[in-house]
Amino acid sequence: MSIGQKIQADIVSAMKARDEHRLTTLRMVKSALKSKEIDKREALNDAEEAQVLTTLIKQRRESVESFLKGGRPELAEKEQAEIGMIEGYLPQAASEDELRAVVQAAVAQVAEATGARPGPRDMGTVMKAAQQRIAAGGLRADGRLVSELVKAALAQ
Repeated sequence: MSIGQKIQADIVSAMKARDEHRLTTLRMVKSALKSKEIDKREALNDAEEAQVLTTLIKQRRESVESFLKGGRPELAEKEQAEIGMIEGYLPQAASEDELRAVVQAAVAQVAEATGARPGPRDMGTVMKAAQQRIAAGGLRADGRLVSELVKAALAQ
């Protein structure tokens, strides 16, 4: 069952349960998926659906920061609840140890390809290799954390 199908089924159950907050959140997610599908002019695959959800989570996290800075903790709490709901449709996020291992493998891959130990100027190449390994492993990772781990690995 794809992410879109799960969301549709959960919309129906939220309607039956009269859970307004969950219903509005799921409708917003479904709308974002449909919008991306219309832009692409064909059905989305699982990876593209996951990418849309990741973007929505990133937007919510930025909103939480803004609301907390603006002294609106009740709105930040609402956004946090939405993040939790949306994350439920994505694969489990990779731990920092798993990401560290992926980054080390990516550094080794780039070192093997170039014949020399990569340095800070090779950040883009290593990031690309790390992101490919993360996607191939079916993992989900925060790009900011991956970037920090790559910088630390290249600085050694």
